[in-house]
Amino acid sequence: MTSKAIRDDAKVLVTGGCGFIGSNFVRFALENRPGWSIINLDCLSYSGNLENLTDIEDDPRYEFVKGDIRNMEDVEPLVKRCDAVIHFAAESHVDRSILDAGPFITSNVQGTQVMLDAVRRVKSDGGKAPVFFFVGTDEVYGSLPLDQPELMFTEETPIQPRGVYSASKAGADLLVQAYHETFGLDTRTTRCSNNFGPYQFPEKVIPLFVTNLIEGQQVPLYGDGLNVRDWLHVDDHCEAIIAVLEKGAAGSIYNVGGNNERTNLELTHLIIELMGKGKDMIRHVEDRLGHDRRYAIDPTRLKGEIGWQPTRSAWPEALEETVKWYVDHPDWWKRVKSGAYREYYEKQYAGR
Repeated sequence: MTSKAIRDDAKVLVTGGCGFIGSNFVRFALENRPGWSIINLDCLSYSGNLENLTDIEDDPRYEFVKGDIRNMEDVEPLVKRCDAVIHFAAESHVDRSILDAGPFITSNVQGTQVMLDAVRRVKSDGGKAPVFFFVGTDEVYGSLPLDQPELMFTEETPIQPRGVYSASKAGADLLVQAYHETFGLDTRTTRCSNNFGPYQFPEKVIPLFVTNLIEGQQVPLYGDGLNVRDWLHVDDHCEAIIAVLEKGAAGSIYNVGGNNERTNLELTHLIIELMGKGKDMIRHVEDRLGHDRRYAIDPTRLKGEIGWQPTRSAWPEALEETVKWYVDHPDWWKRVKSGAYREYYEKQYAGR
């Protein structure tokens, strides 16, 4: 498809737009698609932070709505107003899924089902149903062996999740495909590798390690540290989403990677070096249950069909910029770590 799937003046519903990737996408889209207007639907769970978007909250093209993707009454009126739905909202922290699977099933699977049904209702009522864009993860593919570096995930790799989080995302991913095939919805899916960049919740590895080191605390490294991840800068990811939304075909699936495979041990050493610390700041901890050994993305389809490839993800420069962001924004991450960021909603929106 060479023509754009949505108009230059499109209204876009973003779910989970107060989270890490969602908030970066809202900002990126408003900067790079000046004709768009965006509705941000977020329930402001523990990782949803309105302070991530204080710089654009007065933009007339932006609207925030507090609501739950699992509640059709919250979702359907917004879906009816939009040309596209970009579905970021999800529980995403693997360690939390090991402690309690429930929120991952209800948010990631049931929430996606409600969103899809809202789009289907618009179509059934004779309206123009919006494009439904599902932001997935490479974790649905399972794990690759370390001793076969030539193996990579393609879009044809069987979905074989090995953990609660990845299983919940796989369930949602398959629902999206089913609604395309069964009900004829125009869906697009991306499966991305590990994101990094500003405004990431400090329980995730890069901001956790940087902020721990600033506070004089050791960084916890799982197991032998040889697990491999492909690291993608969040702005590269945002750009890829827009490219697929505008140029992808209905029902399409694309892998999005940063061409940037690193072991967790290498990541740890790089962060410690950038922070001017020694290896004594590493604390080896027992490995996480079901810890996938390696993820690796083959981005051939995205580059060949859409013409997109990452330009912001290369290390050490991109990692150094990210580390510097957290060093330069202590007020932001200290408020998140203390829980004080939750006060912002009441201050800004109470009585509206």
